[in-house]
Amino acid sequence: MTPLTRVTWEQVLHSFQRHWGYDSFRPPQDEIIQSILDRRDVLVVLPTGGGKSICFQLPALLQSGLTLVVSPLLALMENQVQELREKGLPAATLHSQMPSYQRRRLLQDLDQQRLRLLYLSPETLLSPPVWERLCNPNLQLNGLILDEAHCLVQWGETFRPAYRRLGAVRQALLDRRPPGSTLPIAAFTATADPQAQRILREVLQLHNPQVVRLNPHRPNLHLAVKSVISQGQRQRALGQFLRQHPHQAGLIYVRTRQDSETLAQTLQTQGYRTAPYHGGLAGNDRRRIEADWMADDLQFVVCTSAFGMGVNKPNTRWVLHFQAPCTITEYVQEVGRAGRDGQPATALSLVSERTGWLDGSDRQRAKFFDTQTQTLQRKAQQLVRQIPATGDVREISQAFSHGAISLSWLHSTGQLVWLDPFRYQLQPQTTGISAPQANASQQMHQFLHSRQCRWQALLEAFGFRTEAQRLPRCGHCDNCLKEH
Repeated sequence: MTPLTRVTWEQVLHSFQRHWGYDSFRPPQDEIIQSILDRRDVLVVLPTGGGKSICFQLPALLQSGLTLVVSPLLALMENQVQELREKGLPAATLHSQMPSYQRRRLLQDLDQQRLRLLYLSPETLLSPPVWERLCNPNLQLNGLILDEAHCLVQWGETFRPAYRRLGAVRQALLDRRPPGSTLPIAAFTATADPQAQRILREVLQLHNPQVVRLNPHRPNLHLAVKSVISQGQRQRALGQFLRQHPHQAGLIYVRTRQDSETLAQTLQTQGYRTAPYHGGLAGNDRRRIEADWMADDLQFVVCTSAFGMGVNKPNTRWVLHFQAPCTITEYVQEVGRAGRDGQPATALSLVSERTGWLDGSDRQRAKFFDTQTQTLQRKAQQLVRQIPATGDVREISQAFSHGAISLSWLHSTGQLVWLDPFRYQLQPQTTGISAPQANASQQMHQFLHSRQCRWQALLEAFGFRTEAQRLPRCGHCDNCLKEH
């Protein structure tokens, strides 16, 4: 393998100006880029719209070798690769939905080391044709980027069990390379509270990482919560909000696929340009809806948490949670889709009144998702008694319909370790380990019904206590305006 290219800061600025047209970086972009060039592990928590993509794209394109970018969404990968190729830069994305001839050509490009950036999902990364090529000791690997890293932590309908195996990727690739080889990892996310940061460091096995965090405070984004006492009042509150924001681009979030379909159909009959979006739709349908919304052919989308990750529509003026999300992390991720252009934007959440006596729908939904979580945990514990102490995830996935996600659950509770990205080993039964996100729903309930400044509460939840103390009254949330 050829030695890695040494890059000066003058070269960094020149390339930045030449390809992206900017004279200087926004803090902390320069700090992140320098850390990646220094081949350090990095954990970056940067709010949506903070310009994180440039932080790994620029170093990858300036150095020799290939940088792998693991990303959860095909549309997100294709958009970034298209932008890079329009600049004449050697980037590509590899996925299962592309034509076979195009896939073969990209694999040839990979073999012949023509690429600097390769975007792929965790499942594609671990697929045999790709993994075998990455294990080639003559392939110069420059780094591993995990974009939207919170996907490793969050559980729900969009959870991908392959994420839990990524921590074993680095060592498996280094085992195929000469002694002294390195493969730095950079994990990027817009939302990670202190517990999520700890999980990312442990699962990805980050080595003394440079941690770069910006707090999520967005002064142009007004946060509000409205209590309702019936489903009829919830519908009327939605109608009033939509009338107050005519022709403005937005997003309506619901919790289930059925609610997405039902509410979108109701709003379509009222003349709104909208569509449902959830994880149960075919890939082509999801990409069509994303494109229609980006082009303003749809005013808003009625979606589950499956929508919006990595989608950058700067003129999104509002986000409405018709039903509140499970966790504060999801909440910040979703409201952060509004107002990325820096102009005023609104995020409103409709919630059942605190007791739930008059409208128990929020409580019923929370119980439904808790039951799903308990079912997953029960299946995982049953699997422990049915599988060998050491085995292969591919064999377990074929033998059990819930095999892969159950192994991921066992890994999250410390009952399993990955020997490599494919082979696991069960650990002795541990006690006192809580399920992932065990207290998340209670934390979200407290946030929604609190009288505290909402931005201050969010800063505290994400570990920015000093910044929270400096923000006694933000002036752009409903609680602060009521107090004023």
